[in-house]
Amino acid sequence: MTLAIFDLDNTLIAGDSDHAWGQFLADKGIVDEEEYRKANDQFYQDYLNGQLDMTRYLEFSLAPLAAHPMKNLLQWREDFINERIKPLMLDKAQKLVSFHKAQGHFILIITATNRFVTEPIAELLEVDHLIATDPEIIDNKYTGAISGIPSFKDGKVTRLSNWMKEQDHNLEGSYFYSDSHNDIPLLDIVEIPVAVDPDPTLESHAKENNWKIMSLR
Repeated sequence: MTLAIFDLDNTLIAGDSDHAWGQFLADKGIVDEEEYRKANDQFYQDYLNGQLDMTRYLEFSLAPLAAHPMKNLLQWREDFINERIKPLMLDKAQKLVSFHKAQGHFILIITATNRFVTEPIAELLEVDHLIATDPEIIDNKYTGAISGIPSFKDGKVTRLSNWMKEQDHNLEGSYFYSDSHNDIPLLDIVEIPVAVDPDPTLESHAKENNWKIMSLR
């Protein structure tokens, strides 16, 4: 079955869910507003610049999950999805997903953003499977650590490769849609790489390699 693979943030939605979650926590007073917002913005800029220290970022972004009971987290997440994510949904993105479904393709989101934030978004988009960075859970409580390899940069390739071996999929005829130069390692190995509203670095790389460039905005 042909894989139609999608990045999530700034590709299928018109924003970055990880950064938006941090803003939501600050706005609601769940974290120290000034300090958390400043750090959240800096990490996001580092990501855009291709300089993100993923280990440090995950320590930062997963700390609020470890600091609160699951019941509270789930309620906050529901509010976050309704208030911050649903307004970022893109009609053209949903139509593109539907197009691939109509072709009988397997729809897969692969994102560096953690599963706690992205799982309900993947459900809204009605995709077949989600590969995300997995926060560790012990006794129904987040520990602040991660389980396995973050699905970031080359980690996306590793996570996808491991999943394909387990599920007996391959990259024959595969698509991958992304906005970010951080995803070039995965874009390089699929049969049909597509740059979606790309950042300047990815746009330049796509043009040099004759990749399709499109907008979902």
